[in-house]
Amino acid sequence: MDAAEIEESLSHMRQILNSVEAVLDLPAMRLAVIDLETEAGAPDLWDDQVHAQAITSRLSLMQGEIRRVESLRRRVDDLAVLVELAEDEDDADSRAEAARELTSLEKLLAELEVRTLLSGEYDMREALVTIRSEAGGVDAADWAEMLLRLYLRYCERHGWPIEVYDTSYAEEAGIKSATFAVKAPYAYGTLSVEQGTHRLVRISPFDNQGRRQTSFAAVEVLPVTEQTDHVEIPENEIRIDVFRSSGPGGQSVNTTDSAVRMTHLPTGIIVTCQNEKSQIQNRAAAMRVLQSRLLEFRRREDQAKMNALKDDSAGSWGTQMRSYVLHPYQMVKDLRTEHETGNTAAVLDGEIDDFVEAGIRWRRQTEGANH
Repeated sequence: MDAAEIEESLSHMRQILNSVEAVLDLPAMRLAVIDLETEAGAPDLWDDQVHAQAITSRLSLMQGEIRRVESLRRRVDDLAVLVELAEDEDDADSRAEAARELTSLEKLLAELEVRTLLSGEYDMREALVTIRSEAGGVDAADWAEMLLRLYLRYCERHGWPIEVYDTSYAEEAGIKSATFAVKAPYAYGTLSVEQGTHRLVRISPFDNQGRRQTSFAAVEVLPVTEQTDHVEIPENEIRIDVFRSSGPGGQSVNTTDSAVRMTHLPTGIIVTCQNEKSQIQNRAAAMRVLQSRLLEFRRREDQAKMNALKDDSAGSWGTQMRSYVLHPYQMVKDLRTEHETGNTAAVLDGEIDDFVEAGIRWRRQTEGANH
């Protein structure tokens, strides 16, 4: 890449930064940080722990966003100086260093640009992810477990803490379902584009005749509720059953009735949680999941007129959104965005950033076309 091409890339990156700063409204964010710092410094802040955590979390998030943009701006400016120096001194090493920094910055700026597309009402929230096996018998249960590993690896790669609330194992292999929370800002906005039905085509490891099998698993992504959501559930609307936790193959992994099944009687929504050690912890986790499900239920009711949420995931529960083919060829293809790759091993190991980014851009374009 010659100096003119690098200059053109630098100009494009500055344009992206300008648009990102305009979308984020950095001056307003800086003023908000000053107000939040004042609130965070109040001596009675921790008298209300939930409020205090909300303040400190929001402050940390905003400070991080500002630092991220400012750091990228400095790096773009420094790269311009490095390019100029390399040309003036005809220095091959400096040129190579500039090329490496350019590649790194382009990737970081693309990620930042995608982040600015996450402006939905709940996009900043943590996420609650449920994976369920669907059609395909034991292969589908195995596929659901493969998807669970894929998303846990994806979160691990991004340094996002996760908490598994429930894993329901299938009898022969794999899982019937699993629910876990992703405790990171913007996890919901990011992962919500993964919602839908995922299809796997492969030679079945469970078929002694080695035939090709197609199996399905569904991914559901919900925003984690916050105190401001006011999702209050009267006790008389809930039935709580307790039972012993079970592991793979139906084996009992707990000698006490610590697992909890919570049924919301008016809607029929059922939540189970068995991964915590005590019944009290499982009840608290199940209540958090139930609140998120009810928030989603009410939101769907409120927005039914516009059909907005169904548009978001293209009718996620009945529609395939991604196909993973391992035989007779290797291909993962998103059926909404047309994004595809032949590196199936990397995708199954959690390298889905390109798919997620394409999904976020596709959703924004779809929303724009619908308005």
